[in-house]
Amino acid sequence: MAPTWNKLMDEFDGDATKLIADVDCTAAGKSLCEANGVRGYPTLKYGDPSDLQDYKGGRDMKDLKKHVETKLVAMCSPANIDLCDDAKKAEIEKFSGMSNEELEKQIAEKTAEMEAAEKEFKKGVEALQATYEKLQEEKEATLEAIKDSGLGLMKSVLKNKGKEAAKDEL
Repeated sequence: MAPTWNKLMDEFDGDATKLIADVDCTAAGKSLCEANGVRGYPTLKYGDPSDLQDYKGGRDMKDLKKHVETKLVAMCSPANIDLCDDAKKAEIEKFSGMSNEELEKQIAEKTAEMEAAEKEFKKGVEALQATYEKLQEEKEATLEAIKDSGLGLMKSVLKNKGKEAAKDEL
């Protein structure tokens, strides 16, 4: 991934509207990574620096370049209000009218909702994993029981009968 990413950074180096960068999450960039929910490496994020989104596309040069060219464009935000439709402008005005404390409270509530959704997802995945493991064990036990019931001997006898029949024909 690193060579492709480095090539992408070189290609867009100096672009006035697109920044392609990397952060070392194990050193000086650790706090930045923690603040943006980076849990594994490599993690790709994009968008408004105050609201980075997870990149879920392909990781080859073609897919990354297409994403940069189509998604890393000026977007509706408080800094680019002229790009917003009326509904987004009204939402930005509503949030701008709130105190910092109220905004922080609502952000914390929404973040907690996201964390709860992630926790519920992980709980479901763990349940699926347990079910998978149980089914795997049952399958292995069933296959072993079938083999122990004489399947191998049946196959050997059938093959041997074929050899005997071939001898009789000669």
